[in-house]
Amino acid sequence: MGKIIAIANQKGGVGKTTTAVNLAASLAVEEKTVLLVDADPQGNATSGSGIVRGESRKTLYDAIANDEPLENIILPTEFPLMWVIPADKNLAGAEIELVERKRREYRLKEILDVAKPEFDYIIIDCPPSLGLLTVNGLCAADSLLVPIQCEYFALEGVTELFDTLAHLRRSLNPKLTIEGLLLTMYDERTNLSSAVAGDLRDFYGAQVLETVIPRNVRLAEAPSFGKPIILYDIRSKGAESYIQLAKEILSHG
Repeated sequence: MGKIIAIANQKGGVGKTTTAVNLAASLAVEEKTVLLVDADPQGNATSGSGIVRGESRKTLYDAIANDEPLENIILPTEFPLMWVIPADKNLAGAEIELVERKRREYRLKEILDVAKPEFDYIIIDCPPSLGLLTVNGLCAADSLLVPIQCEYFALEGVTELFDTLAHLRRSLNPKLTIEGLLLTMYDERTNLSSAVAGDLRDFYGAQVLETVIPRNVRLAEAPSFGKPIILYDIRSKGAESYIQLAKEILSHG
């Protein structure tokens, strides 16, 4: 039975999709079967995994709104052990359509429960909001991974997310655990990055992962080529950090 990890932060621009794509690819390199679920209508995890935009295809929207079987939606990637459930702008409509549906918070869980036995890991890239699609991701997940940019405004966002998480645990998914807080866009040359990292470790302790994702030009370039960083430049610091993240996630069991 696989493990489902939701990657979420209501603040945009924190490296959420970058983390989803590159963690999935790095786990596949570690010989784990991985399904990346793009639950963001922007579809960046889809294109960042090498799936060409604009082609007519079934997406997560069709599974949520029209009960399309997953075997008609899942797409392969350049990694033999990594697959993607794609998304496009139509997924934004699913949030509206879910409002009237019974057990609306569990729709994604119902879909992924079918696939869970087939994969070692399922990674969900949630939208940068706390709307119904993100709630679906958190209800489907076994654990939550929170990317946090090394800036002070990010600290406020973590507090809001944890408030939401506490409510969601009480009412919808009591088994949801914290996979970890992941420091992203870390610049070792600045005092700000060090200070924010220190504050987070002081406050959240062991919940902050040891792995830190640096600010890295090659990592920023990779999505424009539709490639995870491991395929774009495996010798870069960005690739090294995501390989290390995968190993740390694997150590959690």
